[in-house]
Amino acid sequence: MSAPGRSTSPPEGENPCWLLRISGHVQGVGFRPHVYRLAQRLGLSGWVRNALGQVEITVQGAQPELEEFVRALIQEAPPLARARLDSQETQTCQAFTGFEILGSESGNAPRVFIPPDFFCCDQCLLDINTPGNRRYRYPFTNCTQCGPRYTLINALPYDRANTSMAGFPLCERCREEYLNPLDRRFHAEPVACPACGPSIRLVLPGQTPVSGEAALVLAVKALGEGKILAVKGVGGYHLMCDARDEQSVQRLRQRKLRPDKPLAVMFPQTGEDGLDALREQLTLEPVTAEGVFGPGRPIVLVPRRADCELAPGVAPGLAEIGVFLPYSPLHHLLLSDFGGPLVATSGNLSGEPVLTSVAEAEAVLGKVADGFLHHDRPIVRPADDPVWRPIDGSLRPMRLGRGCAPLELDLPGRLPEPVLALGGQMKNTLALAWDDRLVISPHIGEMSSARSLQVFEQVAADLQALYGVQARRLLVDAHPAYTTHRWARAQGLPLSPYFHHHAHASALALDNGFLDSCLVFAWDGVGYGEDGSLWGGEALLGQPGRWRRVASFRPFRLPGGELAARSPWRSAAGLCWEAGIDWEACPAPGLVHQAWKRGLNSPYTSAVGRLFDGAAGLLGLHETSFEGQGPMQLEAQSSACEDYVDLPLLREEGGLLRADWEPLVRRLVGHEAVPGELASVLHESLARCLVKQARALCPDQGARVVGLCGGVFQNALLASRSRTLLEECGFHVLQARNIPCNDAGISAGQVMQALAGA
Repeated sequence: MSAPGRSTSPPEGENPCWLLRISGHVQGVGFRPHVYRLAQRLGLSGWVRNALGQVEITVQGAQPELEEFVRALIQEAPPLARARLDSQETQTCQAFTGFEILGSESGNAPRVFIPPDFFCCDQCLLDINTPGNRRYRYPFTNCTQCGPRYTLINALPYDRANTSMAGFPLCERCREEYLNPLDRRFHAEPVACPACGPSIRLVLPGQTPVSGEAALVLAVKALGEGKILAVKGVGGYHLMCDARDEQSVQRLRQRKLRPDKPLAVMFPQTGEDGLDALREQLTLEPVTAEGVFGPGRPIVLVPRRADCELAPGVAPGLAEIGVFLPYSPLHHLLLSDFGGPLVATSGNLSGEPVLTSVAEAEAVLGKVADGFLHHDRPIVRPADDPVWRPIDGSLRPMRLGRGCAPLELDLPGRLPEPVLALGGQMKNTLALAWDDRLVISPHIGEMSSARSLQVFEQVAADLQALYGVQARRLLVDAHPAYTTHRWARAQGLPLSPYFHHHAHASALALDNGFLDSCLVFAWDGVGYGEDGSLWGGEALLGQPGRWRRVASFRPFRLPGGELAARSPWRSAAGLCWEAGIDWEACPAPGLVHQAWKRGLNSPYTSAVGRLFDGAAGLLGLHETSFEGQGPMQLEAQSSACEDYVDLPLLREEGGLLRADWEPLVRRLVGHEAVPGELASVLHESLARCLVKQARALCPDQGARVVGLCGGVFQNALLASRSRTLLEECGFHVLQARNIPCNDAGISAGQVMQALAGA
């Protein structure tokens, strides 16, 4: 590769020479080979190179061919690219004799792009399934259009030497592909083959470890015998077992101490369109069928069929199952050889980031797994699987992860200084922002363990190092007891705290590109409010940086505080005690009631999430093993109905509009209707209450845009019914599009608050 030609005065009549700068998602996606092939096709000369966050092109030729080159450059870009022409200049330059791909510039710049991890493309899938191909059944096959990226990059520019593949020198045949601009593996940085690349190794107790094809054969045999395997993938380990074997599923639950939380299931890709195996067990709609084939190959929540043969323990008490397709060659080989669906749940302790190293996995999962299918390609940073759910006819994000994060978005303005937003406490993400750019990290998890904090610190450091941006200010949730808040105070940087629900509302505004005044309902579990109480049933009027609380729910005290998140009976008892209702089935010991009466560890809350918990407790679910279990089961039992309880609206001194839940609680206590009917009444009552508040707050044709955000609106029935009723009243409704409506969006909302000068 040679250096660019120096600019000189061209001879008279020489073809024009253009300098083009292309930005966007143009590195690590096969864009330079695309430029090279296009120049060859049109008979143009010059060079292309990766610059600092851009692709630079100097191209020389006849005017018509140059114009066609610029058109095709963007319109015919590789599928994974998102390219835009930043600048086009005419310059003087020497006459080039051909077209070259030059080496990358080193260093960092604001327009650096970090490519996410991509699923195995059809061409590579054909390679691993074609006998005689030198990559036949090779678990690490990839090209410029697929394979790991984010999880193996150590530094930028994105070249092999800066990835965890640096320890695997290319064999002669792979090097030929890597250096050939006409080959689809040209500068595919993770490129490898059985002769020079990573390998797999199966470790079973009491047996000699085996590698390669033998490891695959024995792994499939072990899964068929009902064993649980920890399998190292792209962003971390999965715990896998036969999804049709109830005994295997229950053993996994017992060992992982995960008695109820649903387990994700990976299906083999079968049939003409790849979805036959899913159709045998699930009710696929066009939106979910498209979703499982999405760019990130996410987990998608899909209703099970009545004759579903999956083990009941996969998702107890729920109507939907989180399903996904294989996204790595190793997954394809395992699922194809096994011939059926496998549970593929995160290899971690509950709530913590997924494990990535062999030593960590064996130490932490040794009592869970019956064996380990390792590989020796290092994972630089974890990336859990993303989760999406169909709500209101569209797929909406529940968790950002491998394949769709880091998520890069444009801000509607420029920040005065780089900031790092630390999110909240649950379902946490980080967000790095500078100038007009925002980058949201993959899912980190609950910030209550040492490992979560360790990964949080790693991701914070990595984002700043990779993008070459050093934060000068930290943005945090206002709750002083959050791990992220306490961590921030120890860093010695300026700190800006933001209220939880203001961040929710601002994230929704950013996600929808709507910055005018609107009414946003922020309903979730609990979040720190302006008055120091635990909010969670709020209506906010305004826009980012200028939110005003205009409506809420009648507050009640939570006996046990945070303990209520896993004990729905506590929310139920707090509601009943607040309203003076006799709940005969209350399991509360007398001491809890006495503490509640004295206000000990019984904070006030207006959270709709806790109202859902209370309803679950009143309908018989007194204890749960994960947050949100009660509301999820209530939704699964429910259907759309016209029966509802009208909740009174009371305007307090100062103007705040309070919805009173007491009539609904009285309907739920001691009623003879079956739980499913009461659960339906609960959903309809809350949806109608929301619309009643909206109409009271927006009586004229002013703010007729209403947003729905917060974890409660992960509930598809409530979100859909609320949207339908709002639209019937003439409102336009905003919902999550790219940023999760739950606490994973808090970091993005904090950035928007900072941008607005709050």
